[in-house]
Amino acid sequence: MKGSPLKRFRQIAVLEGISYLLLLFIAMPLKYFADLPEAVKYTGWAHGLLFVLYAAMLLQVWQQYNWKFGKAALVFIASLLPFAPFYVDRKLKEEE
Repeated sequence: MKGSPLKRFRQIAVLEGISYLLLLFIAMPLKYFADLPEAVKYTGWAHGLLFVLYAAMLLQVWQQYNWKFGKAALVFIASLLPFAPFYVDRKLKEEE
């Protein structure tokens, strides 16, 4: 991935958001309603990796762009809510 740290963070945020939605709305129902626990195993693994990358990139962007603690905290909390990473991406795109 090339570009500024903020652009890379936005890309990771979108991927993390997609993986979260896949986990919640596809893999979890497959696990519980179709008896396919493998869906959660692999989707959860990918989401976990992307979440750790999201957190690491957030620390880098927070430091490099001198964000206030409150902004960084809100961006982190957004990663825990479905659809919120896409809102964060839109707002950060306006900031670029």
